[in-house]
Amino acid sequence: MKNKIFLFLFGLPFFGVGVWMAVSISGSVSDSMAMSSWQPVQATVSHGGYNTHSGDDSNTYEAYVTYSYQYLGTEYEGSRVGIMSGADNIGDYQQETGRRLARAASSGEPINVYVDPNNPSESVYDRELRWGMVGFKAIFLLIFGGVGLGLLIASVKVSRSKEQEEASVEHPWLANDEWQGGAIFSNAKAKMYFAWGFAAFWNLISLPLVFILPGEVLDKGNWAALLGLLFPMVGVGLIVWGVRRTQEWRRFGRAPLVLDPFPGAIGGHVGGNIDINMPYDARNQFTVSLTLVKSYVSGSGKNRKRQETGEWQETQNAHASFGNQGTRLTFRFDVPSGLRESDARKSGSTYYIWRLNLASNLPGADLDRDYEIPVYATGEESDTLSDFALEQAQANTQASDAAAIADILNLTNTASGPAIYYPMMRSLGMGIGLLLFGTIFGGIGFYLLGPENETFIGLVFALVGTSIGLYSIYHLFNSLEVTSSRGKITSVRKLFGLPIRTAEMAVSDFQSFKHNESYKTQTAGKHTVHYSLDLIDRRGSKVRVGEGFKGVNQVRAATRLVAEAFNLKLGSASSPGGIDLDEYLAG
Repeated sequence: MKNKIFLFLFGLPFFGVGVWMAVSISGSVSDSMAMSSWQPVQATVSHGGYNTHSGDDSNTYEAYVTYSYQYLGTEYEGSRVGIMSGADNIGDYQQETGRRLARAASSGEPINVYVDPNNPSESVYDRELRWGMVGFKAIFLLIFGGVGLGLLIASVKVSRSKEQEEASVEHPWLANDEWQGGAIFSNAKAKMYFAWGFAAFWNLISLPLVFILPGEVLDKGNWAALLGLLFPMVGVGLIVWGVRRTQEWRRFGRAPLVLDPFPGAIGGHVGGNIDINMPYDARNQFTVSLTLVKSYVSGSGKNRKRQETGEWQETQNAHASFGNQGTRLTFRFDVPSGLRESDARKSGSTYYIWRLNLASNLPGADLDRDYEIPVYATGEESDTLSDFALEQAQANTQASDAAAIADILNLTNTASGPAIYYPMMRSLGMGIGLLLFGTIFGGIGFYLLGPENETFIGLVFALVGTSIGLYSIYHLFNSLEVTSSRGKITSVRKLFGLPIRTAEMAVSDFQSFKHNESYKTQTAGKHTVHYSLDLIDRRGSKVRVGEGFKGVNQVRAATRLVAEAFNLKLGSASSPGGIDLDEYLAG
C-alpha cells in the first residue's frame, strides 16, 4: 500500500507538468487560429525593449511593450507582445523583438498591431505562432506526461499481500501478481487502450495545425512552418496503429499461455502451449521468439532515461494443431545455463525481463503478442508437452532456418571452389532508416547554424546527422565476398564494389568458429539480436565469413552450412582429430 501511494504521489507532478504543457500548447494554437482574423492597425510605442532574468545556469529574456492605437475612433492601449507570454531563451526571439520595439519607441515610428474586432481592447504585436516554443513544450509534454502517466498506471498495479511477500522469498516469481494463475496473458489489450489514448491525445494537440499551416505557407510564405505537418502526420500514423491493435485483439482474443515447466527454466526448458481464437489452418506459420531483455537507466541528472536491449535470443516455429479455442500452438526452447533470471518486481535501475513474442503474418490482421514470463535457474524440463508436436516444430524450424540462411549466404560453386556473397543493400530497410534519420538530424543542424544562428546546438545536430548519414552509406553500399581456392579461404570487404579490406586463412590452420553479437535492433518494441560469424585460426586471427543472422538458430545453421561448404574440421591442440560439429553447436 505504501508503494502504491508513493508511486501515485511521485507520478502526479510529472503528469501535471504534461497536462500543463498540453493546455499551454492547445491554448497557443487556439489563440493563433483566433488571431488570424484580427485586424491590423498602426500603433505608437511609448515603451519597448526586453528584460534579462539571470538564473543559476543561464539567462532568460522577455520582450515588453506599451503602445496606443485607435480603432473606430476610440483610443486604446495595449501591452501584449506575442501569443506566448513569459521569459525564455529559445532562439533569439525575445532579444530581437525587444530591440525592434525599443527602436520604434525611440524613433517614434509606428508599428503594426492586430486588434480583435469583437473586442477592440484586445490586441497583440506579433500573432505568429513560435514553432520553436511549440516543439520545446511538446518535448516536456511527451517526456513528463508520459513518465507521469506510466507512474500513475504503475501505482494502480502495485499491490502485495503479506503472505505473497513471504512466499516470494523462496519462490521469487510469486512476487508478480500476473504470474499467480495457471495462465499468463499478453499485454495486447493494454497496448490497444494505450494506442487509442495516445492517438487521441496527440491529435487533440496537433489537429488545429492543419487549419493554420495553409495560411502560414500560402499567404505568408513561411515555408519553415511545413515542419509542423510532422505533427498531424504522426497523428494519422497513431490512428492506424490503434486500428491495427484493435483488429488484432478482436481477431485472436486473449490467447492464454500455459508454461511447462512453470516457471521457465534456465539450464532447462522454456516451453508451453498458447491457445488462440482462430480456426486451425495447416497453412499458417507461427513464429515464437524468446528474448532476455536488459532494462537499464542511462544518462544522469535530468537526462536519465530507461532503455532496453536484448541480451540473448532464440526463435523457432511453433507447432499448430486443433485446440479448445480454435488453434493450439506448442513450443519449447532449450535455455543454456548462466543467463540472468527474471526480476518479478522490476526493481532497481537495472533489471532483466524474459519476453516471449508470438507473431504470424496472416490475411487480414497479423498476430503479434508479447508475454513477460518467469524464467529462473531451476534446471527443470517440460514433461507434459506432446513429443510429436515438439518434433514437428523442430523440423519446421530447421527447414525455415535453412531456407533463410540460403537466402542470406548466396552460396555458389565456382571453378576454383565454393563462394559466398553478401551483396550491397542487403539490409535496405535499416540503411534507408539511418539515412533518413541522419538527413533530418543534419538538416536541422545546418538550419540552426544558418538563419537561427544557434552555433553550439546546430553544430551538435550537424555532426551527429553527418556521422549517421556516412555510416548509413557504408551500411547500404558495402559487400562481403568469401571464396575458397588452393587451400585458402579469402574474405574481401568492398565499398561501392571496390576492395577496402582483405583477410585470408589456410584451411589447415582453421581452429574454431566464433559467433559475435554484431548489433541489436528494436522495432515496435521487438528486440532482435544480429550475429556475425568468424573463422578463428591457431594464432587467434579471424576471418569474417558471415553476417546479418537473426538470432542464435540462424547463426548455428549458418555455421553448419559454412563448415560443410568449405570442408572445415573443428580441432584443438588436445584433440587433433577434430571436434564433432553437433556437440560444438549444442554447447
